[in-house]
Amino acid sequence: MRMRKKKNLIPRMERCSAYRIAEPAAHRGGWRALMPDCREIRVELGCGKGRFTVETAAAEPDVLFLAVERVPDALVVAMERAARAGLKNVFFIEADVRELPEFFDSGEIRRIYINFCDPWPKSNQAKRRLTHGNFLRLYRKVLPMGGQIHFKSDNAPLFAFSVEEIPRFGFTLSEVTDDLHAQGVCGVMTDYEAKFYAEGVPIHRLVATMVPWEAPDADAGQVEEAPQDFAPAGAE
Repeated sequence: MRMRKKKNLIPRMERCSAYRIAEPAAHRGGWRALMPDCREIRVELGCGKGRFTVETAAAEPDVLFLAVERVPDALVVAMERAARAGLKNVFFIEADVRELPEFFDSGEIRRIYINFCDPWPKSNQAKRRLTHGNFLRLYRKVLPMGGQIHFKSDNAPLFAFSVEEIPRFGFTLSEVTDDLHAQGVCGVMTDYEAKFYAEGVPIHRLVATMVPWEAPDADAGQVEEAPQDFAPAGAE
């Protein structure tokens, strides 16, 4: 995500410090301590300015939501939204997606949301896509069997790529659609999504459920790292 620098960023971040997890690795395996009675833990990757995070958390107060965003100028807006809503079940992490296994134990996350990530359209950029096998391997490290990825995009080529790529890494697909809002608004929107919907741009969506899987022999023992300069676009 690229956005203008926010004025007074540091004091604004400090005012929202109750919503920010400064040392996420210290919570690995123990995230439920933030909300002992939570039904499950879900993570949004690239939460942007937080509309989806905040509205979804408000609608499901028994779920612990953790939103990952690496751009501080977006993160502060998301935290301010959560603070204004008075939410107690959402926290924010400033980090890269590739760090997920450092922050979460095996099976600790029940659901991952990926909303309107950067499509990285060039063929030599495929490894940067959040639905590329390199990232799917990371998700497998933190999801349980039956855990899910909920993916939305306005980009048809990225979605077509994802429909082919995701099952190759041990996920079954359901709720696959190329026009989520064909019959009217369906579910919580991001700011980007609302803009696209108003313009008549179709929204693609799928749910991927993790199932038992063994990496092909060629992949065994050589999990490729995600690009070091990866920067998710994030959803607003």
